Amino acid sequence: MRTIEIYDTTLRDGSQGEGVNFSLEDKVAITRRLDEAGVDFIEGGYPLSNPKDAQYFERVLALTLRHSKVCAFGMTRRRGMTAADDPGMKALLDAGTPVVTIVGKTSVFHVTEVLGVSREENLAMIADTVGHLKQAGREVFYDAEHFFDGWKLDRDYSRDTIVAAARAGATRIVLCDTNGGTLPDEVATLVREAISALDVAGCPTAVAIHCHNDCDLAVANSLAGVAAGAVQVQGTINGLGERCGNADLISVVANLALKVSGHRVLAGTGMAHLTELSRFVYETANMSYRPGQPFVGSSAFAHKGGMHVHAVAKATESYEHISPEAVGNSRRILVSELSGRSNIAAMVTRADVKNDRVLLDKVLTEICRLENEGWQFEAAGASFDLLVERCAGTFISRFEKESYHVAVESHDGRDVRTEATVKLLVSGTHRHEVAEGDGPVNALDAALRKALEVAYPALARMHLLDYKVRVINAQEGTAAKVRVSIESTDGESVWGTVGVSENVIEASWLALADSFHYFLSQ
Repeated sequence: MRTIEIYDTTLRDGSQGEGVNFSLEDKVAITRRLDEAGVDFIEGGYPLSNPKDAQYFERVLALTLRHSKVCAFGMTRRRGMTAADDPGMKALLDAGTPVVTIVGKTSVFHVTEVLGVSREENLAMIADTVGHLKQAGREVFYDAEHFFDGWKLDRDYSRDTIVAAARAGATRIVLCDTNGGTLPDEVATLVREAISALDVAGCPTAVAIHCHNDCDLAVANSLAGVAAGAVQVQGTINGLGERCGNADLISVVANLALKVSGHRVLAGTGMAHLTELSRFVYETANMSYRPGQPFVGSSAFAHKGGMHVHAVAKATESYEHISPEAVGNSRRILVSELSGRSNIAAMVTRADVKNDRVLLDKVLTEICRLENEGWQFEAAGASFDLLVERCAGTFISRFEKESYHVAVESHDGRDVRTEATVKLLVSGTHRHEVAEGDGPVNALDAALRKALEVAYPALARMHLLDYKVRVINAQEGTAAKVRVSIESTDGESVWGTVGVSENVIEASWLALADSFHYFLSQ
């Protein structure tokens, strides 16, 4: 088995992505989770760049990590001074990490046009920096920025930069596709050439691969780099990062462990927690999940077409390349107008419904009718279950709506008040209740609870998690239909409901009422 090191830079390179901002506590929490997953190296940040990163390194020294080594990130010394006099070097050493990653200019274009120094001075900056940190007792990784573009422009000079780093004591030469514009076959060829150049120079050093995703090839390029001899892959969880992001380590790890034989990653223990890790980082970054994200997305093992569901029911491998449980994910069967009877049978839990072809066809017909009107049940499993009960004639109404009324009162835009009135029939008793709320849906929810709480005190455990509105036929302007999706929980389980109407309040009522009916029927 060939062990491939996983180097995570979510906390540094990932935080450079648009809309990504980790607090100090976020960075510490992600560090703990990455360590639990078996990640080999965690790049914590650049200690000289901001106070938060400096505080992070102080905090991380107190952590007891079981597997990961934390790395401080910095640049080569400034021109015109020694490494010992450079404040950046002092900050890196003060961080106290066992590993320091140094980024240096490897492309002659960036040396002369961007950094503005001579070729010789840049080589001295690389060697002095690596050597100084090495003498201070740190393991040093050299981040060869713009390696692939630089090698194609002037391979002799790019070779000289990585050789300088290796001779000075760098233990990993990180080959970076910084602009993300290299193709997999080029990556493989140039990785092999870099390894050969280091061998010929008499300083054989292990290489790593760090790819950006500007051509949507970062994962493929990383795998090509490993196949060509790289022993370490750098990237971020969920591919976060500047511009189009970095190689998504979730996909890199899953492919190396499950699709490419002979590789060992995450100490052989973290595969079953990849989905959990991915979603933890999304939640910590306050970002939405990508449903179609390979391996860990909610749609990665979701089946909607009737032919697909029918086949999966017989043999899951017919439309799944791996078992979803291998990465901590789960299979989902979706229902829509594209569904067949197999989808409906897979979704329902009652045995009498599964075997009733007439009822299954009735449910499917109703699904198609409602979806034609704008309903969607993919994220509204509770509404689907209630639909099945209604079609089967077994639905028991816990309350019946007689009427509702919502009033919004505004005074010069400074004081907006919303009041909802509901009239219900609950267990043969007429209930008439009024409540105020922050908005019409909140007010309706409050009034509905007041009307039901006497008969159903367990409603105190239930509350709304999410509320979304989607315009269905936007061409109709303000008269367009809207679809309201509501997510609710009782503290243990989570369920989704949906409502559709030209009136957003009515659509909200339909979704809200379904949520209450579902909870009360359990």
